[in-house]
Amino acid sequence: MRLSTPTVKIRNTKLGGKNPIAIQSMTNTDTADAQATATQCIELYEAGSELVRITVDNEASAEAVPEIRKILDAKGYKDLPLIGDFHFIGHKLLEKYPQCAKTLDKYRINPGNVGFGKSHDENFEKIIKIAIKNKKPVRIGGNWGSLDQELLTKLMDKNPDEDIRIKTLVKSTLDSAKLAEKLGLKHDKIVLSVKVSDVQELIKAYELLVKKMGRKPYALHLGLTEAGSGLQGIVSSTVALAILLQKGIGDTIRISITPQNNEPRIREVQACKHLLQSLDLRRFQPKIVSCPGCGRTNNALFQKIVKEVNHYVGKNNLEPINIAVMGCVVNGPGESRQADVALHLPGKNEKVSASVYIK
Repeated sequence: MRLSTPTVKIRNTKLGGKNPIAIQSMTNTDTADAQATATQCIELYEAGSELVRITVDNEASAEAVPEIRKILDAKGYKDLPLIGDFHFIGHKLLEKYPQCAKTLDKYRINPGNVGFGKSHDENFEKIIKIAIKNKKPVRIGGNWGSLDQELLTKLMDKNPDEDIRIKTLVKSTLDSAKLAEKLGLKHDKIVLSVKVSDVQELIKAYELLVKKMGRKPYALHLGLTEAGSGLQGIVSSTVALAILLQKGIGDTIRISITPQNNEPRIREVQACKHLLQSLDLRRFQPKIVSCPGCGRTNNALFQKIVKEVNHYVGKNNLEPINIAVMGCVVNGPGESRQADVALHLPGKNEKVSASVYIK
């Protein structure tokens, strides 16, 4: 049973409530380069990222935001939600560049680096009031890499234990959400996240967050931060997010991957789609079942056909049916009969003929 959360509208995209779990990603271009950033936003959106986040970390990037929106709109991407990611000086940038504040569809802030001491609440209040003025939702995204040190010290003095960092992260995020509501930001304008880089700790953090939210939960963003590159990043994120999603936790997800060898940014989006489809939470394209091959398989032919089927499915907008390509008699007929369309190839010692199954 999925956690019942409020629906948060971000431009024309809805997350939370009974809406499908939304996919998001983040550009890695220099935001000040409006053309390059808009181009990557479009690539991510076309790949299936329903929310796209950009870094807004200096005056040049804040100035570029309206131009990025202008480019997107001119190219026909008026529905693409643009999210601004702020750290340290978000309050200054949003104040100084009102068009940036007005253009963005959501703000992401980190309660651990909004400010320190007295300035923390003052800076946080400035951002929230700007969000209210412009009717924008806010993600309060806690990260254990930038914890509120004052709160951490206070909790450690009070009751030190091995989970103190997780408890501090959750408390900091929830306290910020409550302060935002006190300042006037509506409950359905808030999204929370508590990101860490360890799989087991991430699961603990979100389970504790859900427990502490009680009967009035917020919409939740899931993601394993600093997950790594290649297979490590994909597997670690998939394990953590799959467990939480199976528990009904999460309204939007991002799989963060450090690119290798000019790896396309859309790999993050592709990984999210495969994860959601594997859990039967969403369907994007045909599901292809194929065996790994073994000594019984005519491997050259089998691998060639599997590659061609995957390529065809990837290049064409097909309805999300089940496809099976099996390589021998052991599991082939049984698996093939479960598919909508299936090809059962002959193994090495089988009669040289193939069976095709339709529904």
